Amino acid sequence: MLRFENVGMRYGIGPEVLRDISFTLAPGSFHFLTGSSGAGKTTLLKLMYLALRPTRGLVHLFDNDISVTPRSELPALRRRIGVVFQDFRLIDHLTAVENVALPLRVNGVRHGEIDTHVRELLSWVGLGERLDARPSTLSGGQQQRVAIARAVINRPRLLLADEPTGNVDDHIAVRLMHLFEELNKAGTTIVIATHNNVLIEEFGHPVLQLDDGELTVRRGRQPAAEVV
Repeated sequence: MLRFENVGMRYGIGPEVLRDISFTLAPGSFHFLTGSSGAGKTTLLKLMYLALRPTRGLVHLFDNDISVTPRSELPALRRRIGVVFQDFRLIDHLTAVENVALPLRVNGVRHGEIDTHVRELLSWVGLGERLDARPSTLSGGQQQRVAIARAVINRPRLLLADEPTGNVDDHIAVRLMHLFEELNKAGTTIVIATHNNVLIEEFGHPVLQLDDGELTVRRGRQPAAEVV
């Protein structure tokens, strides 16, 4: 599914943000990603969803060596990845329903199916009364739930989430975690970056721990990644 081999990453001529990162995420695995601010979590996520290429080392995704994959083929690979960004990245002039429907429209799903699936998912995350609301009228937590719904609506093969529960209360955070787990049971590989140690302990998935650009694994009650 996803393999990093001795990956290093630096910006410009500065020091390496990531050093000698090697690990394999098996299909259908679920991991938390954690570390202090500046440890390299966001950079690692960007490498995973192909927003960056590493300075050195190899990244293999869906049996593709990214270092030799033509740029013209990267968009097709990205469409198999769902991403929840910290800054949401919703489209301001679209409603909640329209924002969540975008991945389905790109994949050519029929209009009737889109409407039913999107409305059901938004209702499940507690936004059944705000289906036609635009992002500017939603709170930060509501926008975050729209962003999560958009990321999971297409049942991606890989889901990457950067602090997906950071702007919601504990009840909604647990509800969202159960949504991620249901998606995982259906076969999606999931990596969630979080500082929420309560969630990490409660759900028991293994932890990818970044410290000063280096990676270790804390094993949970579920199978962990293979770290080389």
